[in-house]
Parts: sequence; structure tokens; C-alpha cells
Amino acid sequence: MTPKAVLFDCDGVLVDSEPITNQILTEDLQSRGLDIALERVSALFTGGTMRSAGIEAAKLGADIPEDWLDHIYAKMFAGLAAGTPLIDGIEPLLDVLDGAGIRYGVGSNGPDRKMEITIGQHPKLWQRFKGRLYSAHTHAKPKPAPDLYLFVARELGVRPEDCIVVDDSPSGCRGAISANIKCFGLAEHDDGARLAAVGATVFHSLAKLPGLIGLGR
Repeated sequence: MTPKAVLFDCDGVLVDSEPITNQILTEDLQSRGLDIALERVSALFTGGTMRSAGIEAAKLGADIPEDWLDHIYAKMFAGLAAGTPLIDGIEPLLDVLDGAGIRYGVGSNGPDRKMEITIGQHPKLWQRFKGRLYSAHTHAKPKPAPDLYLFVARELGVRPEDCIVVDDSPSGCRGAISANIKCFGLAEHDDGARLAAVGATVFHSLAKLPGLIGLGR
């Protein structure tokens, strides 16, 4: 299937922000009395919202104050602003999509400000996505609900069945599949079993995506 539009997640698909945010979150929760390892934080919270992370952390025993979201976002924004690299292969992939006339946009569970900081560090990428960056904080229910990816498809003027989603988390893949959108699960650092388990087509490098969607590479 060659799609008419590609709907991208942001963190872990466009920008390599997750190692930064997971480290900050781990250190913060440890300072609040929760004995938790980085690997556990990544498994529990990647792809979710920070609000849901706070709720779950409190259930696990962390001392989460009412203003925790403000504090954790301030820490994360500062860490991300210090330097957030791109995921390898994203710019060449967009060149291929542009050459084929395929539209693209972003649906992220993160806030708009986070995307401004991470994607905004890369002017060429920012220009390509400007006006097509959609946050669950602003536009729709967060993944794993289908609402956000359905919203992005509508904004791009493409039927869901004519789209694909590229996401790297089980919650994001579930959101795509719930929206009846074919999902490609990007697993750069593992075998992708968690993504395959929810129904995603697993691949391991953005450079492989054109060949998977009939663009001949």
C-alpha cells in the first residue's frame, strides 16, 4: 500500500527526545521516594502523557505534589532545549515523501511547547512540519485513543484508510489501529515485540519505510 499521507508520532520517530526525558523523569521520581530504574520508566511511560505518568508514579509510591506537572515540564523543556538530535533518516525519508507527493503531519501526546523546542531546533524540519503539528493537549484525546490520529488525517484532508501511522510506542500503535489506520512500529533499539503484540508492522530504521510502502527503496 502506498499511502496518500503519513502520520508521524514525534518523540522517538522524528526527534530522539525519549532518552533525555526518561532520564529526567527517572531522576525526578527517585528524588520523590520511588526506587525505580531507567529501564522501568521507559517501559512504563514511553508514549503516554506526563499526567498519566504522575498518576501511575503516585500509585507506585512516589510523592507527587499537585504542581508536579509544572515542575517536570520545566525540567524536561530545559533538558531538551540543551540539544535534541533527530532520529536518523527522517530528512531523507521526507525527501522521498515529498517527491512522491505524499502528505505528512504529526500527532503527539506531548504538548505544543515540547514540539516547538525539539523540532524547532532543526529549522529545515520545522519548516516542513509547520502548521501540521498536532498535540493531544490541544486537539484531541491522547493516544491510545484513536482521536488524535483521526484528527490529523482530517486536517490533512485524507481518509484514515488512505493513511499510515509511524509510531514507536505500544500506546501510539494502539491508537492508530483503533482508528483503522495501518501502523508501522519503529523499533530502533529492540526487536519490536511490544509493538508487534498490539498489531503494528515492525521495522527498525526509517530508511526502510519507503520500500515498505511501495516507493521502491
